[in-house]
Amino acid sequence: MSSSSQSTFVSVQTRDALEDEDAFRSQPPQVRAEMRPVLWGCLLVWSLWGAPAQAAYAGIKARVTQRALDFGVQAGMEMIEQILKEKHIPDLKGSETLEFLKIDYVNYNFSNIKINAFSSPNASLAFVPGVGIRVLTNHGTTNVSLDWEVRAPLFHDVGGADLFLSGVYFTGVLIPTQNTFGQPALQLRDCSAQVSHAHVSFEGELSALYNTFAEPMEKPILKNLNTMLCPIITDQVEALNVNLSSLDVLTKIDNFTLLDCSLIGPPEITEHYLDLHLKGTFHPPADLADPPFSPEPFELPERLDSMLYVGISEYFFRSASFAHFAAGAFGITLSTKEISSHLIQNSQGIGAVLSQIAGLYLLPQPLMLRIMATEPPAVRLQPGNFTLDIPASVLLLTQLRNTSEVQPIVSMDFVASTSVGLAILGQRLICSLSLNRFRLIGPESNRSDIKVLRFENILSSILHFGVLPLANTKLQQGFPLPRPYNVSLANSDIEVLEGFILISTDLKYETSPKQQPGFHGWGELNQIGRDGTGQPAM
Repeated sequence: MSSSSQSTFVSVQTRDALEDEDAFRSQPPQVRAEMRPVLWGCLLVWSLWGAPAQAAYAGIKARVTQRALDFGVQAGMEMIEQILKEKHIPDLKGSETLEFLKIDYVNYNFSNIKINAFSSPNASLAFVPGVGIRVLTNHGTTNVSLDWEVRAPLFHDVGGADLFLSGVYFTGVLIPTQNTFGQPALQLRDCSAQVSHAHVSFEGELSALYNTFAEPMEKPILKNLNTMLCPIITDQVEALNVNLSSLDVLTKIDNFTLLDCSLIGPPEITEHYLDLHLKGTFHPPADLADPPFSPEPFELPERLDSMLYVGISEYFFRSASFAHFAAGAFGITLSTKEISSHLIQNSQGIGAVLSQIAGLYLLPQPLMLRIMATEPPAVRLQPGNFTLDIPASVLLLTQLRNTSEVQPIVSMDFVASTSVGLAILGQRLICSLSLNRFRLIGPESNRSDIKVLRFENILSSILHFGVLPLANTKLQQGFPLPRPYNVSLANSDIEVLEGFILISTDLKYETSPKQQPGFHGWGELNQIGRDGTGQPAM
């Protein structure tokens, strides 16, 4: 639009607005009072419509590569065979004319159909950019056992039979999506399935006779079976969606926090990979509101060597820090005995440290140390470096003689800067803390006070040899990484990048007849599901 056109457009808008305002002012006061809420409502709707939408960024990203799809073919065929063996297949019924026997009609019923073996040597999965995953199986074979019953005007007989199917073909596109609660879901599109050949072998006293005219029976079997294949496959996808909808996207991690791993949008699908975007937000159990900060966008590196890449953003850890702080998790009180059990491993010895504290304040033991975070610990992720700065206060107490009453001695604020070590052991993410720096916070005039400096050194020793070992003992339990049925992580690696950590891993299929299909990892925890209102079921 030219500048002159823009000026004309603006002047027309201004003129119309002035005319509308004059018309509004010309109305009686009562009418103007009734119209004012309507005008404010229109203004609000306009402002919301005209305001730019705020993008929602993921706290966790997961990338599935073509190597994972190739692995899925291998593992999936075994799973599909197991599912098919347990699948109830409806009876095949019909009527045929046997012209070569001059029989007008034969009513047949194939029941108790069981798939005993399934093989598909030519199966593949491939990404369809912007759409989903194409599934293709070709030249498949299936061995089926069944019972049969035949009725004709002059005879009726029953027996058993083996059915061999070959040339099994299926193609379709699986479209990953999500439901209203952020749980994963699948849609099947462009389903095409066909069995090219069927061979029936009858069993029983008259099997030799029946096998002579088995070939005419194979045609109606193929006709009925090919009609049923896509509906059966569609039903299986719907059954899978029922299972997926039971996955808990809100998981209880510990007594202080819940983790929301719901999907926040459709997956991004390219020719080489599929990216999932998960919320990755921690909440205190009593408050499911989002933290007062938002995730920053981050991009996974263009790597395809591993089957699976998981990016865990700085926001994920910040929300964990905020939620634990809000729930009152960052506090600890240590007695002399508890400190001793950890400091005794230090060459200085517990006696020397506590004697220094007692000497500073001329107080008898036993002493107690209470440490509380004053703000959520600050998280920083930089290449090769994961740091956690903990602002806290320390309160030194002593127990009065012959009583259970405790008396505070001194209270000071401090900041402890720690490094976070990360490792993947088995199927768990393990963290550990080590102290980098420790300093008391107070007036600069106190920094030269010998008593303050000695106290700072003593507290640094207690943190290093007492508090952090206690924290690391709990952290060694690790965080279970989610994994599908009978699939474990292999060749895993973890690295810290700018703003997020990256987990690279392959997958390994484990056959175990005792296990049943399910979802392992977060399922091992005490999970909290959503009811129909979308709220956690406590």
